[in-house]
Amino acid sequence: MLDVRFPAAGAVPVEALLGQVRDEPETGGPLTVGDERVRAFLSAFGKRLLRPALARRHPELGSLGFFLRPSELARTLDGLRTEHVRVPRGLIFHLPPANVDTVFVYSWALSALMGNRNVVRLSPRAGAVAEVILETLHESLAEADPAVAATQRIVSYDRSDAVTTALSAACDLRVIWGGDHTVSEIRRHPLAPHARDLVFPDRSSFAVMCAAAWLCAPRAARVTVAEGFVNDTYWFDQAACSSPRTVFWVGAAGDCDAARADFSDHVSRVVTVRGWGVDAAMAVEKRVSTYGLAADGLAERVEFRGNALADVTLAAASAAPRRWLGAGTFAHARLGALAELAGLVERRDQTMTHFGFGQAELEELARGLAGRGVDRMVPVGSALSFHRVWDGVDLPAEFTRLVTVIR
Repeated sequence: MLDVRFPAAGAVPVEALLGQVRDEPETGGPLTVGDERVRAFLSAFGKRLLRPALARRHPELGSLGFFLRPSELARTLDGLRTEHVRVPRGLIFHLPPANVDTVFVYSWALSALMGNRNVVRLSPRAGAVAEVILETLHESLAEADPAVAATQRIVSYDRSDAVTTALSAACDLRVIWGGDHTVSEIRRHPLAPHARDLVFPDRSSFAVMCAAAWLCAPRAARVTVAEGFVNDTYWFDQAACSSPRTVFWVGAAGDCDAARADFSDHVSRVVTVRGWGVDAAMAVEKRVSTYGLAADGLAERVEFRGNALADVTLAAASAAPRRWLGAGTFAHARLGALAELAGLVERRDQTMTHFGFGQAELEELARGLAGRGVDRMVPVGSALSFHRVWDGVDLPAEFTRLVTVIR
């Protein structure tokens, strides 16, 4: 048995659920790539997320609503043009992480837009934002074509090998988010021979700042960047895979010291104004983690600004930590040139947020990395902005199959 959260149906046997999503909609025929019935539903859902009161209370939902605008959906479909006929992949089983409440919507929405039937497993530990999302989905469902309710399911269940095995055996694609351990555990459940996994394992991210550019920037620009950095890191307690944990400062030593000090002051003021706080347990976690780096000889200095912000000066850039150190904890290191990152990047590195570098410099770095790591280079403030290409994977393309038609 599992709890069907959308469309709300209560406890349902997994076999009955699979029977429901295998059936074709009663009217309008099966879903197709870019199906108008799904596009209309997603657009209405996104519009509701952009309501001012809701977006102010949960800014991450405003970003999600922006992603679901009709123009954005159209842009996604335009990027799929090919000489082949593109068709839905079939039944997609999504296993999103519990610590980032909005990820399941991005994954599911793109898959639904591609005409797939979907089953999303929402963790029973999902937070308040997930409940708001479900409420808004149900509001939008009242006006939607019946095909949406017939083909889309969001369910919750405690860890159950029987349920996961049944859903895995029935799907055409299994999408696993949530870290190396989760990927290994889910892969114990076999797929049908034709099916495959799309996995998003443990990742880490960092920021790169040009010290000279920071020192030359007008105060208003520095305030905007600091606000963007806080959005990148504090929305999900810095636990999102794309939230930076290390800040690399590029330039002369004196410039880097001055820029870093001013940057930290700006970040501290934004955190204070917004009222970001850290509870006692998190504060202890941060001190254990940061002093642990110092004890291991990886950190030269640790500075706390209350419980919400901690800055760590690394002994060397190569000591950049990939593990989570606690919300609002940032390691800092200096580089003489942007190209030095090529020797530091690891395959697990996902997002590089940047400030003060030109397009040509960034493209040169991307070519120099040659696939060894970093799948996204985006401005500071855009770390959490979801894109259809994620972790180097074109999700809409993965959610479809190509049929060759030659006359």
